[in-house]
Amino acid sequence: MDAETFLNRLSGQRFFRSQMCHVEALPCREAVFGEVGELHPDVRHALAMQGIEQLYSHQAEAIAKVRSGANVVVVTGTASGKTLCYNIPLIEAALRDRLATALLIYPTKALTQDQLRGLQKFGDVLPSGGFVAGTYDGDTPADLRRKLRDTSNFLLTNPDMLHQGILPQHARWNRFFSYLKFVVIDEVHAYRGVFGSHLANVIRRLQRICRHYGASPQFICSSATIGNPKEHAERITGAPMERVGGDGAPRGPKRFVMWNPPVIQPAGSRQDAGGSICGRGDGKQLGHTPASQELRAKSNELPGGLRRSPLGEATHLMAALVQEGIQTIAFTRTRLAAELLYKSVRDVLREQQPRLAEKVRAYRGGYLPEERRKIEKQLAAREILGVASTNALELGIDIGSLDACIIVGYPGTIASLWQQAGRAGRGKDESLVFLVGQNSPIDQYFMSHSGYLFAQSPEHAIVDPDNPHIAIDHVRCAVAELPLKAGEAALFGPFAQIILDLLAEDQLVRKIDEQWYWAMAEYPAAKVNLRNIAGPVYTIQERVGPASLPAGTTSEKVIGTLDEVSALNQLHTHAVYLHGGETYFVEQLDLDKKIAHVERRDLDYYTQSVQVSQIQIEPNDAENSTTPDSRLPDSRLSFLQLGFGDVTVTTSTPMFRKTRFHSRDSLGFEKIDLPPQVLETVALWLSPNDAIAAELRSQNLVMGEALLGIANAMAEMAQMFVMCDAQDIGTVVDARCLGRDALFLYDRYPGGMGYARRCCEQIEPILRAVQAVIKDCGCEDGCPSCVGAAVPAYAMTDLDSSVRDRIPSKQAASVLLDRLLARD
Repeated sequence: MDAETFLNRLSGQRFFRSQMCHVEALPCREAVFGEVGELHPDVRHALAMQGIEQLYSHQAEAIAKVRSGANVVVVTGTASGKTLCYNIPLIEAALRDRLATALLIYPTKALTQDQLRGLQKFGDVLPSGGFVAGTYDGDTPADLRRKLRDTSNFLLTNPDMLHQGILPQHARWNRFFSYLKFVVIDEVHAYRGVFGSHLANVIRRLQRICRHYGASPQFICSSATIGNPKEHAERITGAPMERVGGDGAPRGPKRFVMWNPPVIQPAGSRQDAGGSICGRGDGKQLGHTPASQELRAKSNELPGGLRRSPLGEATHLMAALVQEGIQTIAFTRTRLAAELLYKSVRDVLREQQPRLAEKVRAYRGGYLPEERRKIEKQLAAREILGVASTNALELGIDIGSLDACIIVGYPGTIASLWQQAGRAGRGKDESLVFLVGQNSPIDQYFMSHSGYLFAQSPEHAIVDPDNPHIAIDHVRCAVAELPLKAGEAALFGPFAQIILDLLAEDQLVRKIDEQWYWAMAEYPAAKVNLRNIAGPVYTIQERVGPASLPAGTTSEKVIGTLDEVSALNQLHTHAVYLHGGETYFVEQLDLDKKIAHVERRDLDYYTQSVQVSQIQIEPNDAENSTTPDSRLPDSRLSFLQLGFGDVTVTTSTPMFRKTRFHSRDSLGFEKIDLPPQVLETVALWLSPNDAIAAELRSQNLVMGEALLGIANAMAEMAQMFVMCDAQDIGTVVDARCLGRDALFLYDRYPGGMGYARRCCEQIEPILRAVQAVIKDCGCEDGCPSCVGAAVPAYAMTDLDSSVRDRIPSKQAASVLLDRLLARD
């Protein structure tokens, strides 16, 4: 593939309007090999049969450390051969001791099945046959489950099955646990926030059971490049880890293109309105000078701040690549976006080269397993030239190496960005990656500061296994699995003893002879969802009977479920719910029965809830926040009061907004009556001092407007420093708590997940990133790319958000940041 020739040809396309604001040429890298010592003869033979004569340096280092008895976390790039770092030690252990077992944990079923195929290929060429391996998940037949319990050496599973299907039934697994030598946690960086905190507690329970059966397994973890892989793996496993880096795998040259959709022209021009999926620009072509500052300046001189649809840009890019015979994968952030992109690319190709339209597919969660396996095989065989996917194909599923990758919008973390980009690259051939910017502060920051992406990742994965809202579930599970000795309570964090006392008050546990026993008949694990903090779940039921009858009196079928917070935002009465590319009208939300009655309708608009949040600092924290000690010790923000502590956030939803698809025209508001949501969590708060407030007033600027603009940008820019989604944190500007205007950033989880605390520690670099976003934006008065968005960038494909219904003052935010960050 000649990437430069393709990019030059692309600049002649009708839709091209100098969107390439930067092209980074990533050089090729030669392989670095290492010596591992004497391999088991059967393993060496099996490797040779697969064409592997030497091991890369990181593989050799990892194997040596595992052989020495260390717990290891391997931190290398996509397609670097991390699997061999644990497969070789596991297989050697099984060849030495036929009773030895290993537990391999993967974040998704698809990855589990894919890794089993790789392990079986290894076993098929072992001269002695070697080992018994299998996947244990919800799709495993009952007879195979019994066989795996009784005979398997290697059990491949996911955290959910370990939590609900294996640990509660550990007595049936006594053989497996008695000889357990290794626990592998693949893609450990994917376990963060609530999911990671739950997994850390599942591992605590696993270790208790291993000790009960006399086992003490080693941990082997693999991770993408993040800022704290060793610390994160230690938090998940509760064991000291040794880091293995220094990627020795070869890599072909790669062109990484920062592709920024053009700013929309004024009304009456030939440009589309910005929401059209397949909008086409016929403006003057400025030529192909990717790194030119002139192009960026010309783009920013265009009036307005709303950019053309990134899905529309991705449609034309993908169609152009497929027409060149370049096998391409496009990553989107939501299932609906993947379907829309797939449909749009097929429509474009049908007009130009109908034969190619059949070589494009979509791939996402919700497809049947056999359909997904078929697409994976077609990709590996190059029978498919283009695939629009969610992050379901981000992980190391074997689809071969593709030629090009389109990433539609920053995926949320730099680790995910490079994992997705790593799907492109075939041996020593050149590959091509496009990052298509969304109309949001963080995407526009990367468009202007592309060098940030190519530096070392600053992101830190965060988990909080001691969060009492999470720990209580696993204390219940642990007591039900094995009586909890008095000294074992500390394994589950500092709140474990209090939790046990509360459970005893509810007569769920009993203390007998200094041991806690489960006092109920059912298994508590069945009611614990690892993917979120437990709460009511709402069922979505579609009406399939005559429309003339009232809701609940006709035949209905379940089409999905949502947690309570999301349900109140997306499923309130008269909301429009999007599912499978279809629009559903919510006839009624039954709060008592936790059911949303919906009807499929062909609607041309979507809805968004308008939320109003009030925040209250806990009394002790409010008092402490006024003292100098509440300021960070290393902060140089001398005009800013900074605090951190417990808060209560009360969110009400008085109305919702109707917005037309594509044009984004407002169709008005409708009042709704929903109970307020109360969240007890943690927050950071910052409040400029009186001198700065007076200075802003002297310039006829409003402090609240300035803080609101900063808050809108900060909610997204924080993702660069904390591995979280924008929906994991919330912001409020409030003057009631401290007696003057203050900005609050809080965790959207009961008890907090550690996001606000990490942001507090990094407040100055976060504010400097916000400052850069606002200064670099070419708008005059503020726009969705800097201080706020009337419609979030993901509005068409993710309605789990409140509407930012006005854009605050850019000038006020800019002046405030200049004063706060001044060094004198």
